[in-house]
Amino acid sequence: MKIAVIAASGKAGRLIANEAYLREHEVTAIIRSPNPEFNDKYGIIVKDLFDLEEADLEDFDIVVNAFNSPMGEEHLHKTAMRRLIGIMENLPDIRFFVVGGAASLYTDASMTKMVITMIPPQFAALPQSMLEAFGELKTSKVNWTFMSPAYTFDANGPRTGRYTLGTDFLINNRAGQSYISYADFAVALVDEIERGDFICKRFTAVSDTGPEQGVDELPFRRVAKDGESVGDND
Repeated sequence: MKIAVIAASGKAGRLIANEAYLREHEVTAIIRSPNPEFNDKYGIIVKDLFDLEEADLEDFDIVVNAFNSPMGEEHLHKTAMRRLIGIMENLPDIRFFVVGGAASLYTDASMTKMVITMIPPQFAALPQSMLEAFGELKTSKVNWTFMSPAYTFDANGPRTGRYTLGTDFLINNRAGQSYISYADFAVALVDEIERGDFICKRFTAVSDTGPEQGVDELPFRRVAKDGESVGDND
């Protein structure tokens, strides 16, 4: 597949682009400034997200938005979403993936309380912007998929390739942790690109292990909406 990754030089975008590349997809990195380390691996579009136009994205099968607002400009996450919705609504055959946040997840299966209520006010600006952006995406005509990380999203955690999937509420791994590494997040997202189980839906995932645990004995597990295992896929 032809996959464009917006903000491919960021922490999440870099791993998603590389995961897709390793699986022999045709990857294009959309970045604001040239990055020589990408030249031998990806196609390159050097362009700010806010300057993107329909013509820049119309030839892809998948567009992944891995943009994250800089500190102090948290509102840009919602502004960026509106910009991309305006483009992607005119490209309904292209799947649009969003690297989202955990704030819009519910705290448990009863779905009466959101994670945003657990976040201290001084840290809530970006999660709130991401939550509101997700609300606008859900009501759009975009062919979207939104992936929320676990409550703990570890940029330095290992790539185990073993994870559990959920949908609209926080789930825990076997150690009782709502935890996922950025690398396993990338694996789960590219798996969804290839499978297409969550079209116009949100999903989440947890690494089957925390950063301090061994991983060799743990299988890959997919789970249904209620959190029960639905089979192994080693």
